[in-house]
Amino acid sequence: MDKHFITIAISIIMGVIARTYMMKIDYRQYPTYPQAYLSHFTLGVIAAGLGAVVIPAITEKEYVAITFLAIAAQHFRDVRSMERESLDNIEPTELVPKGTAYIEDIAKTFEARNYMAIITATATGTAMYLGNLLEFSILMRVILGVIVGAIVIILLNRMLQTRLVEDIADVKEAKITFEGPILTIAGVGVMNIGLKESREIFLKSGIAVEIIPRDKNATAVLSNAGQRQAIQHNAAIQLGIRKDMDEPDFTPIARRNPNNGNIVMAIVAMEPNIECLIEAVNRTPVLESSKRKPLDSYVGKKVNYK
Repeated sequence: MDKHFITIAISIIMGVIARTYMMKIDYRQYPTYPQAYLSHFTLGVIAAGLGAVVIPAITEKEYVAITFLAIAAQHFRDVRSMERESLDNIEPTELVPKGTAYIEDIAKTFEARNYMAIITATATGTAMYLGNLLEFSILMRVILGVIVGAIVIILLNRMLQTRLVEDIADVKEAKITFEGPILTIAGVGVMNIGLKESREIFLKSGIAVEIIPRDKNATAVLSNAGQRQAIQHNAAIQLGIRKDMDEPDFTPIARRNPNNGNIVMAIVAMEPNIECLIEAVNRTPVLESSKRKPLDSYVGKKVNYK
């Protein structure tokens, strides 16, 4: 296998670059820092190594080595379970929980990014092997492998890119009013605020938005409770929230207008800036579990879907 050393080395490097490129430490806690960052980087190196040896193993007719890929696939499925369990464990500590749908989406992302490292490393090794068949020089084979690996990274990154709320809906400022003790936004009753002091705080410091879906498919996405929970969590995390564990009055709740499918939400933020709230909602990812396209179905085309 010494003759494959350069191929394996370059393939591992490209696979690690692919995994590192997708690592983003931000408010969503995937990965957390610094321990989880290191662990996921290490898993990326392992994934890249597995992908790097695929082509050399096949050329050397070491087909048993390919079975390690099946073992790796099972291991990375365990990574998804590990991340899900980790986020579930810290969920009770959140003032505004992520919700099970958001957690599952994050766990799937971890798993997919390790596969990205394997695919990139394998594609790089394949390109370098083809360059060897064409009797390219070592330098040309390395350049070819790097180019192919870079293309694969870009293509996979685009394929795995998450859509955002701003891609499917328009978000605008909404007015907070009260009908008796009922907090109302754009004509939609949100929740009962019993304490007069709490109602005064909402009127003084509260900000609200209305999320208007652009089509019926977007209406179906935003009607998902998990998607709305993700919006609430993102807004609270990025703007901060004026509440503690025993103050349910100030927990943001996104309600759906049953007449048109619009979503309304109010929050008493530490930084009550409406432009920032709109941006936080716009930048919330559309969860895979909430994606639906009823208009593409036979029935959806026949009925006025709401």
